Amino acid sequence: MSSAARPPAGIVGVVGLGNMGLGMARNLMSAGFDVLGTNRGPAPRAALAGLGGRVAASAAAIGAEAGIVFVMVVDAAQTRDVLFGQGGLLETMKPGGIVVVTATIGRAAMQALDAPLRARGIALIDCPVSGGRQGAEAGTLTLMAAGDPAAFARCRAVFAAIASNVTHVGEEAGMGQVVKACMQGLVGCIYGGIFEALVLGVKAGVPAETLHAVIGTSVANTPLFQSAVPAILQRRFAGTGSSIGNTTKDLTLTLALSAETGATMPITAAAQQFFQAGNTKFPGEDNQCLIKLLEDVAGVQVRARATPPRRTGSSSRGTAGGSARRAARTPRAGH
Repeated sequence: MSSAARPPAGIVGVVGLGNMGLGMARNLMSAGFDVLGTNRGPAPRAALAGLGGRVAASAAAIGAEAGIVFVMVVDAAQTRDVLFGQGGLLETMKPGGIVVVTATIGRAAMQALDAPLRARGIALIDCPVSGGRQGAEAGTLTLMAAGDPAAFARCRAVFAAIASNVTHVGEEAGMGQVVKACMQGLVGCIYGGIFEALVLGVKAGVPAETLHAVIGTSVANTPLFQSAVPAILQRRFAGTGSSIGNTTKDLTLTLALSAETGATMPITAAAQQFFQAGNTKFPGEDNQCLIKLLEDVAGVQVRARATPPRRTGSSSRGTAGGSARRAARTPRAGH
């Protein structure tokens, strides 16, 4: 299709203005795009309007105008409804448009979307994301995008507005979901290890702040550790933008891919069961709420003390500057 026949790329749609979609919309507007968004609940729609975005009554209203539309919803059922349901995108979206599905829905569900869109002359970019609400707000998401290279190239400017790491992981729909499934399995295992380590240390008599200070400057430090531990110390288990429900769903998709391919994932399977238990016990809370399950068994709480521990340098250095320099060093692998 000639470039003259394509819908205008300057109008970008966002369906789903939740934890991540609203931040993405704001960064798209900051980059100069005309953003048209919608959401099932009224509060996110009002928030978009307050930021200067345009609010659409439905996904179909977005499809009538936007050349590129992000679908940032929770699961496969919601994604299908946005595309094919009453008032859905495909009622109005023009040939030459691009649908970017940033939801984590699994390989099979993503592949099932491809043929119906192609039949209408619409390109599908399978593009799950990582970075959470903080990454969406900061414009520093990681994107794992799969789809037609030409369509991917047309999305470069919009991707640059919302992400700092963009990788074209393949041409086939579903490959983005595969990469996300691998990553999410690792995320579940890392979270489980963080929570176990904290409870073990506190149960054995080490202050939680000391564990945070030492592990946070060691080879075991990760962004997940640095985001989860301060929330745990402050006993903040909801409203931090890391839904345990979503992670449980994602881990379940990872294990489904494991079963489909025959790749054995015993550690991830344990993590999925851990998250499922937490999601049942603490529905609506965030990932760090899982630590409460372990705390109940151990009979301790991982919380901040009134006075945090004071870091000091070694006696051979003896200066605050030397201590600060040592704390800033990147730990070597294996230590």
